[in-house]
Amino acid sequence: MDYIKKKLNSREASKNPFKDNLESDEEYKERWFSIYVIYFTTFLMSLGFSIVVTGVWPYLDKLDPTAGKPFMGYVVGANPFGQMLFSPLLGWWSNKLGSIRMPLLVTLAVFAIASSVYSSLELFTSYRKYWMLGARFLVGVSSGNVAACSSYVSAATRVSERRKAVSMVSLAQVLGFVVGPAVQAAVVPFGDEGFWLIQDRLRLNMYTVAGWFNVFLSVINFCLFLPMVFNEHKIAAKEAMMLQGVKTEKETWKSVKVDKAATLTLILLNFVLIFNFMIMETLGTSVAMDQFAWTKGQAISFMGVLLSVGALLTCACFVMINPLCKRFSEAQVMIWGGFLLMAIGRICYLPWGSAPPTTITDMEKLDILKELQMCKLGTNTTNCDLIGEPVGCPVQSQPWCADENKIVVAQFVIGSLIGTLGFPVGLTLLQTIFSKLLGSRPQGTWMGIMTGSGSLSRILGPVLMMQIYTSYGPSWTFGVTSCMLILSVVWLYYISDSLVVEPKETKDVEMEALNEEKSEKIDEKLDNSIK
Repeated sequence: MDYIKKKLNSREASKNPFKDNLESDEEYKERWFSIYVIYFTTFLMSLGFSIVVTGVWPYLDKLDPTAGKPFMGYVVGANPFGQMLFSPLLGWWSNKLGSIRMPLLVTLAVFAIASSVYSSLELFTSYRKYWMLGARFLVGVSSGNVAACSSYVSAATRVSERRKAVSMVSLAQVLGFVVGPAVQAAVVPFGDEGFWLIQDRLRLNMYTVAGWFNVFLSVINFCLFLPMVFNEHKIAAKEAMMLQGVKTEKETWKSVKVDKAATLTLILLNFVLIFNFMIMETLGTSVAMDQFAWTKGQAISFMGVLLSVGALLTCACFVMINPLCKRFSEAQVMIWGGFLLMAIGRICYLPWGSAPPTTITDMEKLDILKELQMCKLGTNTTNCDLIGEPVGCPVQSQPWCADENKIVVAQFVIGSLIGTLGFPVGLTLLQTIFSKLLGSRPQGTWMGIMTGSGSLSRILGPVLMMQIYTSYGPSWTFGVTSCMLILSVVWLYYISDSLVVEPKETKDVEMEALNEEKSEKIDEKLDNSIK
């Protein structure tokens, strides 16, 4: 830990552009180290949600074949439900303490325990699906610390640094969402059966490895918040008081009025954006299994590769955001490069195929499962590999399988990649504009509401869309989401003028820097003339 801290501190040693009395060079380095720790924490909390999303359905189906896809929606939704409930409480707790250290240490410990339970579900002889539900809920509870993390980043950055810092928090979140399925795909070689850690009790396979990976990272994250490593530095209030010439933090808030209509709009659109992104991570594996008649391993591998490519595209998008925002306003880039691309990506999912997908009945599925079980017990001499898994669209539980045209692989890939391009641009600029609208005031409460809207979308998205998909098929599912995004583009275009924000504090900083530069030049000329 000391080595990591020294490396990060040395990286920032020559980058302190501020020569004022607000902080020393050492404090500047420690402040940025603490922000880097927050980036990693935000990444881990997003990873904790997404790393099991592509594998949760086959894992649940393996543990309890009677659970069904609707219950899978509840399992996926349990994580954001816990986050939504506990984000305000954790924010209040950190405000009460005046520090985020203890809330972060407690939540990371809960995260590690819950991830361990998820990976050890075979230890339980009954009610496994409910144990899975409880474990995912506790992971969500621990991820409620994201609001406190976002609030700390706002408090620990100067106005001129905030755009970069908020963008990096968004990048950490997006990378967590897209890297998770890639990690799940990378462990597919462990297989559905894997190998026993404790004979007939605890298994290490392609589902449980993902949970243990979370445990490993959470232990590292926990250590980074220990007192000898992590020091909090809140400079935003000091800067605001210096710029405005006031003595208390509360006096600085009065100079900036919050545009509540614009901020509430962004909170609502944050819900829409995350809702549309996360339902594909939730539905992706089951859609691929239904539409393409693939096995669990094939579907997970495919989604992992697809989302890995998406992760690379995400990084490229973040590189392009700043150059684009220099030529166009942040609001325009968010609308056309974020929300519009997401809408096009969802439209691409509307079925293009000329025939329904391959179907399978419940009886056929049960017969294959029985044959596989007999083969593994040695009572059937047939080669188990020749039997294979039951594949196809379950026509009895999903009657539309027999009538609705299927989605083809090409459109699935195109829609995913276009949507992946739009999501990071939309999310980053939405949160950047939101932070600028709030000004220099403490943003814990507002960030808690913003986090809550994202959590609510991740609750309703999996549950509602899984119900719609199961009952009505992909046309209704992706038709509804496409309409949501198109309406968002129209509304954003209508209110775009109110989203062009240049905070008063930023102008003050720039003017002060300009005046200081002019003053230095005048002093230099005077010195030369005297000489």
